[in-house]
Amino acid sequence: MSFARTALLMAAMTGLFLAIGYMLGGTGGMMIAFAIAAAMNLFAYWNSDRMVLSMHGARQVDAQSAPELVSMVAALARRADLPMPKVYIIDNPQPNAFATGRNPENAAVAATTGLLRTLNRSEIEGVMAHELAHVKNRDTLTMTITATIAGAISMLANFALFFGGNRNNPLGLIGTILVMIFAPMAAMLVQMAISRTREFAADKAGAEISGEPLALASALEKLHLGAGRTVNEAAEDNPATAHMFIVNPLHGRAFDSLFSTHPRMEERIARLEAMADRMPPSATPGGSGIPNSGGSRRGPWG
Repeated sequence: MSFARTALLMAAMTGLFLAIGYMLGGTGGMMIAFAIAAAMNLFAYWNSDRMVLSMHGARQVDAQSAPELVSMVAALARRADLPMPKVYIIDNPQPNAFATGRNPENAAVAATTGLLRTLNRSEIEGVMAHELAHVKNRDTLTMTITATIAGAISMLANFALFFGGNRNNPLGLIGTILVMIFAPMAAMLVQMAISRTREFAADKAGAEISGEPLALASALEKLHLGAGRTVNEAAEDNPATAHMFIVNPLHGRAFDSLFSTHPRMEERIARLEAMADRMPPSATPGGSGIPNSGGSRRGPWG
């Protein structure tokens, strides 16, 4: 059901983009909008992962530089039947993580130093399993395309006044101004709906990969509190990437709290707790097959 809803929302986003092109420039405007969307998505398909990792200052690590984290991701990837992704660490005090890449064969997962210091081992496993779930579900590509189209809609809206006097424009000046105001808001709402749908799905699949829904629930609670207390300057400078993180990295500037790309944390945690209640007792401890350090001590890399 979540995939069908995502497909419907992406179709709505694309339809909104083409409709705006038509309203501003008639059939010619719609064709130009389609060409812009195709070009932007092609560029994003090949380059978005490198751009996002660079924006956040991520550095790639391997079995020599970060043996525990890399071995953990490798074990979870085998459990999820995925190719081994590239692993990155971001030198940032805010506890957070994200996944990127156009497909499972070209994927990367990234965790901040704040996350590695804040969470215990089983919680880190839960977070990495969540990110691998995004890779397995191809959410990284879905969200890249969605963000690209949303950005293109905002770009069209910013240039809408140039089309106001166009004889192919059926809206007139007042209608053009309304498009400038409401089109980006509509795109943002659709993008938020897609992002929230994919986060719920990744929580569920991540808990299945790790075998420990309560560890992921505990991690989400800690990350939510930690992100609220710590400003992520790179995310604030690049808010279009906020939807990629496991918890909202934005710190309440402007309208960040009103237009959140993530579901309510209370609902995410409640769903994971309900999932744990339904699992047989033998399925919960040590689900990933990785030795559990246990307890509530600080992270194994802290």
